[in-house]
Amino acid sequence: MLTLAIDTAANFCSACLWDEAADRVLAAEERDIGRGHAEQLMDVIAAVIGKAGRDYADLSRIAVAIGPGSFTGIRVGVAAARGLGLALGIPVAGVTTLEAIAADARAETGGDVTVAVNGGRGQIFVQSFDAAGIQFDEPAAVEAADAASVVPASVDFLAGNAADAVAAALARPVETGIDRATGSVATVARLSAVSPHAPVPLYLRGADAKPQTGFALPRAGARESAR
Repeated sequence: MLTLAIDTAANFCSACLWDEAADRVLAAEERDIGRGHAEQLMDVIAAVIGKAGRDYADLSRIAVAIGPGSFTGIRVGVAAARGLGLALGIPVAGVTTLEAIAADARAETGGDVTVAVNGGRGQIFVQSFDAAGIQFDEPAAVEAADAASVVPASVDFLAGNAADAVAAALARPVETGIDRATGSVATVARLSAVSPHAPVPLYLRGADAKPQTGFALPRAGARESAR
């Protein structure tokens, strides 16, 4: 089974082809672009398929990082994954960014892991996992000042781009690593084989963008009553 994995949930625009039978990445590309995922994603996907010498018809599954992360990035990745899955008639699986980071962290530690990722607006996205990858809790957006209080006592490794800040607030020493807002795209591909998640965005909080009400036109009824 050949899986195309997509991750646009953070600053990266990434894709890879993973051969499940051989447990091998055939090709991968990761661009640290910050923004502009919609303009580059299809080019990244085409480049990966070309490097592997394969075709879209060879794909058996699409995997996509569903967040939490960048609102726009998540929407771009999920829309592309669902569109490809529909066009090719193949399943699409979602993988959370927190799960992917935790899986990458388990390559560095054999114990329990808490993932902490900057969520903006003074919040941190957190979730904890045991050594087997089983979650202790649901993913949550917590105030930065409260993040250390939700780290289980058994955790001695923090991962993610907010790990150092949370570790500094703990009253005990812990290791930190994986200074990213999302895991590797290869990990997204591997986790998709057993993922229970549908390709639906996981935001955890409201969007930063607000409607520009100052430019809204009054409704017809309101205009009539004002006359």
